Amino acid sequence: MTDLLPHLEAALKFARQHGADHADAVMLRGRSRSAMIRQGQAEGLRHAESLSLGLRVFHQGRVATVSGNDVTPEALSQLAERACAMARVVPPSPDDGLADEPLMPVPASTIAKLDLFDPSGTPDTPALLDRAREMEDAALSHAGITNSSGASTSTTLQDIALATSAGFAGQYQRSGHSCGVSVLAGTGTGMQRDYALHSAVHQADLENPARLGHEAARRALARLNPTRPRTGLYPVLFDPRVSGSLLGHLAGAINGSAIVQGTSFLKDRLDEAVFGSGVTITDDPTLPRLAGSRPFDGEGTACLPLDLVKDGQLRHWLLDSRCARRLGLPASNGRANRTGGGNVHPGPSNLFLHAGTHSPEELRRDIREGVLITELMGNAINMLTGDYSRGGSGFMIRNGEIAEPVSGITVAGNLLDMFARLIPANDLNLMTGHHAPTIRIDQMSLAGD
Repeated sequence: MTDLLPHLEAALKFARQHGADHADAVMLRGRSRSAMIRQGQAEGLRHAESLSLGLRVFHQGRVATVSGNDVTPEALSQLAERACAMARVVPPSPDDGLADEPLMPVPASTIAKLDLFDPSGTPDTPALLDRAREMEDAALSHAGITNSSGASTSTTLQDIALATSAGFAGQYQRSGHSCGVSVLAGTGTGMQRDYALHSAVHQADLENPARLGHEAARRALARLNPTRPRTGLYPVLFDPRVSGSLLGHLAGAINGSAIVQGTSFLKDRLDEAVFGSGVTITDDPTLPRLAGSRPFDGEGTACLPLDLVKDGQLRHWLLDSRCARRLGLPASNGRANRTGGGNVHPGPSNLFLHAGTHSPEELRRDIREGVLITELMGNAINMLTGDYSRGGSGFMIRNGEIAEPVSGITVAGNLLDMFARLIPANDLNLMTGHHAPTIRIDQMSLAGD
């Protein structure tokens, strides 16, 4: 691992020399490789390296952020000079500043326990192509699969470092591997597409490529000859492939920036029951071998598990230091995210809905007529009111069993009502990248025929 901290210390030194009261700097160094197979032919071979340094300076209640990719002393001095010049002329922003409670020092044991770096190394391009070819061959081996949109694989390695003028300094390394395949079934206007994909921090946790190919083929074949249900109110099950999107809407609604701006339908619901009894939603950056885990947040504060929703009650916003100060709260809760350009904003890490007590089969057993949603399209969500409307496809549920495929439907409701009626199944599996189990919500509006 390349030591990035000396470059950050140099940037902070130059910021102080050019007049900054305080400053922090982040640096990301990335290396990635990807490959694609389409109809047996290699294409889209890519190898990339990136480097970005973001510097944030504070001067008399004002803040400015700049970024660059040249880390020579001359370039860092010019970057700091430009940032300080900007900070002297921008409008005051008194709530901006360094974190009040930085994590110092960063325990080496914390980084080790997260297990975010795969020591087995990164596969070369021929190995990536072999993995992609195995996926596509498995998918195309199914009768009825008529074309391939391609199978792709990638590997990444990233060094992340953060330092502040208050004395915080931390660095860690993260690896990533992913693969996915998309195929078409049928012919002409009756063709249907589906996919399978998976990503993991360690290669050993990556799904078998052939299994992904078979899964994509089975899903595409199952979608042939879809119908449209009658417009009406139905119980709806959200497959784990799409159920996590509901957590995404929750994360947006409890983001500190939205609360500060008053643009969230949950802005007045803190410490109130928003979900049903027994529902718990946790954001946990300490889980080993997961992509959202991290030893410190984007401001250098400790990363701890946080039950955002406990037994149905909304307990916390997602906060960075600025939002916490704007809301009159004592401190950030360690949810600051940082871009390579240096900008800070609150957001989740590993956000997940705890599993319920019933299997997906048990959740649908009493459904005489309903819909299982396996794919969602569009995003007509009004975050001020919570009104929800998305295109979807999936399968009818008849007498508790999965029946014929459906497509071209619109699923609508209001997120407040949906959250209150949400029932989770017991099939949560974070290692597959699904951050929510199967979810049942009754009385949703479906627009079909």
